[in-house]
Amino acid sequence: MTEKYDVIIVGAGAAGMMSAIEAGKRGRKVLLVDHAKKIGEKIRISGGGRCNFTNIHTNPNKFISNNPKFVISALKRYTQNDFISLIKKHNIKFHEKKLGQLFCDESAQQIIDMLLLECEIANVTLKKETIIANVNKRDEKYSVLVDSDEYLSESLIIATGGLSVPKIGASKFGYDIAQKFGLKVIKTLPALVPLTFNEKILAICKELTGLSLEAVVSFKKTFFEEGMLFTHRGLSGPSVLQISSYWKLGDNIKINLSPKLEVKKFLNDRKISNPKQDISIIVSEILPRRLAHIICNENNVSGNICELSNKILGGLSNSINDWSINPTGSEGYRTAEVTLGGVDTEEISSKTMMSKKHPGLYFIGEVVDVTGHLGGYNFQWAWSSGYVAGQYA
Repeated sequence: MTEKYDVIIVGAGAAGMMSAIEAGKRGRKVLLVDHAKKIGEKIRISGGGRCNFTNIHTNPNKFISNNPKFVISALKRYTQNDFISLIKKHNIKFHEKKLGQLFCDESAQQIIDMLLLECEIANVTLKKETIIANVNKRDEKYSVLVDSDEYLSESLIIATGGLSVPKIGASKFGYDIAQKFGLKVIKTLPALVPLTFNEKILAICKELTGLSLEAVVSFKKTFFEEGMLFTHRGLSGPSVLQISSYWKLGDNIKINLSPKLEVKKFLNDRKISNPKQDISIIVSEILPRRLAHIICNENNVSGNICELSNKILGGLSNSINDWSINPTGSEGYRTAEVTLGGVDTEEISSKTMMSKKHPGLYFIGEVVDVTGHLGGYNFQWAWSSGYVAGQYA
């Protein structure tokens, strides 16, 4: 059996559904296919089940790419306010958490239901549990083979996502298609992911499991000041997830455990004002008691502060304000929220999301070498890039 469409979209996630809706609105005959039984699983599990669907502070500097300017056009064409308007149109109640992050009041399923309804209104044909055997181009048409069936279209949109969260079906399918058509793919890595450490640091993390604090985590000139969490596997929390997108294996990261206090000055002042006070008690004023105890032990520091030299106090303060540690790696794609790298943006038009080499072939969403910061930015990239492709496909 052969069926003809104007547009075929592979991947019914955030970007894929958005592009299907927009192409369908233009009167295009659209087929949206996905290998999964349940549509939009990454949307459903995001934001603790409430979907951090965008960020009111979205702007190009919140994204990582080999070509940082690539995102500008799409983000201008379809903004966070445009998606908020769609949410309001469907009467989905939402709230702002810290740093401009927007979440559904009730459930992420509301976002999925909204997108599926919009697909239905736009007359999109949706085929679930569809395993694609091959993708080719012949006679200026894109051919998608599924078992003994063939689907033909003028335009093909690849919205298959990245490699993060394989348990919900993530795969390298989109990268394979890009390479088959001769497009360059930037090396992929897990991003927005907890970091792992050697046995010595891991032992500290295990002892402090569940402890969180506001910390500045930095790599070279990039830093994030958000929550950091000690876990039995290493370090996590927003500031660590953020820096993981920038960190390079083999290099150190730096952590300021008390960013609002210059610890060296504080300790020197306390040495003068209260010389007989125990150092561990003083450090416990700066840090949670368990962490203070470990920091003192690691620095072999004990006794009254008057007994400690300025050099020893300097070393102690550095271990609080400028703790330098070397991650051994990350937890990988299993727990990564997104994938760094992907289809090279030099291969794609920033205006249309279409391949420069192959008219009618589009790449959108996470499969492209665009990675947002934590906090709704990756969803906004999905909405924006999907919208743009839907205007041209």
